[in-house]
Amino acid sequence: MILAFFAIALSLPLLMWSAERFVGGASGVARHFGMPPLLIGMVIVGFGTSAPEMVVSLLAAWQGSPGLALGNAYGSNIANIGMILGMTAIIAPLAVHSAVLRKELPILTLVTILSAWQLWDGAVSRAEAVVLLLVFAALLFWSIRQGLQQGGDALGGEMSVELDRSAMPLGRSVFWLVVGLLLLLVNSRLLVWGATSVAKGLGVDDMIIGLTVVAVGTSLPELASSIVAARRGEHDIALGNVIGSNLFNTLAVVGIAGAVAPIQVGPEVFSRDLLAMSLFTVSLFLFGYGFKGPGRINRYEGLVLCLCYVLYTANLVRGVL
Repeated sequence: MILAFFAIALSLPLLMWSAERFVGGASGVARHFGMPPLLIGMVIVGFGTSAPEMVVSLLAAWQGSPGLALGNAYGSNIANIGMILGMTAIIAPLAVHSAVLRKELPILTLVTILSAWQLWDGAVSRAEAVVLLLVFAALLFWSIRQGLQQGGDALGGEMSVELDRSAMPLGRSVFWLVVGLLLLLVNSRLLVWGATSVAKGLGVDDMIIGLTVVAVGTSLPELASSIVAARRGEHDIALGNVIGSNLFNTLAVVGIAGAVAPIQVGPEVFSRDLLAMSLFTVSLFLFGYGFKGPGRINRYEGLVLCLCYVLYTANLVRGVL
């Protein structure tokens, strides 16, 4: 048991570090070959920050822990909005200028509704997982089109500045891309082993471990990048990280895990966790869309998101105790 706790404590910071190197390397390679900054922000950074969730959930499903896989995906979505955007907005209120992000907010809401419909019967079958992956493929195609066409978008401008600030030679970019990916695989496997061992040792459902410890750990890259972006005034990057990550988690992460092994969960997952994810997603849409002008998430709204996340987590812990 002690070794399992040590594995979790060691793998989480290494997972964050390797994810940052992987995304940085991939962005550098894409920039070198002329990919537009908006496309890099939407696809590589927006989706790439969810690489830990994808690898962890894939390994968990492969090793017979589908609850851990689903808990990781849904818990990360909840943490991204409640903890990460909440904390980021408290530090620096977020103004939404990007037209692309305003289009993605209702898409994220619709994708969440699709997840709720699929999980109504307490399971995600392989056929439903394939549907999620097909929707993700369509969304990826749309993102590429938007990235190529919306040259003057605010997110693209912020991303261009950020890429110039962190520019590195092609060789170094390729090096960090490969090393980051390999370390992601190693650290993810270590985290899955530690999390499943702790769950078995404490007699706790692996879904709970996925919703809490694993979800927060795999969301650390989004937390770091969002806070840094917000402090630099790059509000659309901060919000884009969360929206892109949540879309990736809901569609690709759950889709891949469900395709590997059908996911069966208890009714409390729908009434507790999926409901919480849906409420956080709707709140993000209402706060960030901006029905009468640019969207904005102020400090008070950020505080509300954080408090709701604390209450949700406390309810999970109370249920275990």
